[in-house]
Formats: sequence, structure tokens, C-alpha cells
Amino acid sequence: MIEAYKGILPANMLEECSKKFEELKLNKKQQEEVLNQLKRDFEAAKINPGEAIGIITAESFGEPGTQMTLNVFHFAGVAEFAVTLGLPRLIEILDARKEIATPIIEVFVEKPDNKDPDRVKKIAASIKETKLSEVVSEFAINLAKLHIELTPNKQTMKDFSITDAYLIEAVQKELKTATIKEADGKYIIKTKAKENELLETYKLKEKLKDVYIKGVRGINSVLPVKKENEFVIIATGDNLKEVMEVKGVDTTRSRSNNPFEAAKILGVEAARQLIMDEIIKAFEDQGLDVDIRHAMFVADLMTATGSIKGITRSGITGEKESVLARASFETPIKHITHASLVGERDELNSVIENVILNQEVPLGTGLPGLVARMKTEQEAKKWA
Repeated sequence: MIEAYKGILPANMLEECSKKFEELKLNKKQQEEVLNQLKRDFEAAKINPGEAIGIITAESFGEPGTQMTLNVFHFAGVAEFAVTLGLPRLIEILDARKEIATPIIEVFVEKPDNKDPDRVKKIAASIKETKLSEVVSEFAINLAKLHIELTPNKQTMKDFSITDAYLIEAVQKELKTATIKEADGKYIIKTKAKENELLETYKLKEKLKDVYIKGVRGINSVLPVKKENEFVIIATGDNLKEVMEVKGVDTTRSRSNNPFEAAKILGVEAARQLIMDEIIKAFEDQGLDVDIRHAMFVADLMTATGSIKGITRSGITGEKESVLARASFETPIKHITHASLVGERDELNSVIENVILNQEVPLGTGLPGLVARMKTEQEAKKWA
């Protein structure tokens, strides 16, 4: 049955049908009904030559976009976990913002550890950036001796697998202008400055709180969550490369929600796929539906040059070949003046510039040129 539809339906669709038919144990009549319905849907979904796909895509995003909310989702019980949703998320994707509001990395764990909550917690702890303020319960200044006394939280240090020697080495590495030693269960830190010693000690105390101890830099918080039949770590921050280098992390499935991060680590094709997925997700999170082909079209457009470009005047819109198309978006005087000075020529090949000049656009019925055969003089007399 499948063989008869080769060349009519896409190969990947037929392959999926074959698996489903076998799984559901459909008879020949049922298979034929399914394939005929697929054929009808596929033919109906085809786009005709000359279709204004850009305008249709804009309408496809614009109409449901008016129903999108301006909200932020918070994970229950975790204040620092906020995910940008709705219209703000869609705007930052289409604008191709390098710094997004809430960068999130979805960290998958290798099998069989992904089903072990304790192992997942350990991997999560090794990913999170740990600062000195998280493992020290008190920062105090001894005014008599002009040094800083740190009281460590031994239980927290144990949870993060941090030893005294490791912590001292990490602090000494970060602070070149101070010395650190252990005494009576505390860490004594003294500045090397000879002038304004008290002032420098106060400055050092504040600086100490942000000293990096261990983990992946830039990952501010982690949260192990149950997803279907495995545990996944949700991490906030941008540093996909180092996260993927952590032992136990499944590099084939872990992903960032920042297209620029994906492009830098995995390449522009990964960024294209991510843009497409995130556009669909932004709508689905609001209970709205959008044609996946429109998301694919926008993702293709944004990554066609090998780098990510937003739909802005400094991105795709500002790089259009047509002078009038560029001028119609923003700063028209600038574009027209520059085109006049350099002698730029507008071929009027697209929609916008032809609309501006009030002439037929090269789309739909305006796409084909009208070809007519003129009657000869004899034919004209014959039909007169």
C-alpha cells in the first residue's frame, strides 16, 4: 500500500506511516483511508507559485500575537526562576537579541543516571556557580588586627564537596592583593595594601562575597525537575559550552534557549532549529496555534546568511536590495540620500517598492506576464 504513494507523499511521511500502521495493526482498507486523507491534506497544504508567503506569515504571527499576554512564568517555590513568555519572548526572538531576558539551559543527564534523583542533584550542584557568600555564614572585620574573619558553613561546604584546602586555594587564586590562612576553624584574610589599610579592608570584605569557588561560571541557579520518565536540570544563565563539558551531562540533548549561544557552540543550523522551536513554543505556551511552515520560513530568513540577523532595521530589513523597501521601514531620508549619492539602482522586484509606486506587484495574479497572439490582417478580415 505504501509503495503506491511513493512520489506523491514525502518519504519521511511514508516512513512514519509505515511504523504507525505496524504499531496500530491497521488492515489494507484502513491504511488506504489514512493515506488518501493524508494525500488530500498534503495537496491542500501546498503553496501556489506566486503566493505572498511573507504577508501570510506576518498575518499568521500578528493575529494570534494580539492575544498574547505580557507575562513571566515563575517556577513554584523558586523566586529566582522566572521564564519570559508570551509577546516579550516572541519579540526578543524575532529581534535576535544577543542578551535575552531569561537565558535558560535545559540540561539532560546521561543514562542510567537520569533516573537517579541523588545523582542528578550532584550533577546539578557541580554545574551551579558557587560563590564564597554561599559557603560562608559570616564576614567580620577585626578592627584591632585589621583583618577579615570568615566563618565557614561546614554543612554547605560538604553538600558542594568543597574542602578547606580547595576553598583557600580558590580564594587565593581570585585575590592577588590579599593573603588567606585558616585558624581556629575560621579563615583569616588580610589585605597587602600599605596605605588606607582600613578602607582597603572594607573594600576587600565586599569583594570577597562574589569570589568564584567552583561550578560553571554564569550559571546562577539550578533546579532538577521530573520530565516524563527522567530527571532534567533547569539551569539559568549562558554558558552552554562549559555545561556540556561537565561529567554526566548528555551533550546530544542539552540545549540553551539563546539562539546566539546555540550558534556559537553548535553552529547556525542548530540556531535555526532553535529559533523555529522557540517561536512555536512561545505561541503554544499561550494556547495559540501557528503553522509550523511560517516559523520555518522566519527561521530560514534569519539564518540564511550563515549568522543570526533580526527582523530589524539593522538586520534583515536594513539589508534589502531595494532602496524603497529599506526606506519604507525606518529613516527614509537617510536611505534615499545615500542611494542618490552612490547612484544605487532599484530594480522594483519585490512587493513594497511596487506598492509605493502604485503599480502591479510581482505576486499572485501580477506574477505571470500576459502573452497574447496578435491576429493577422487576413484572420481579422475573416472574423469581421
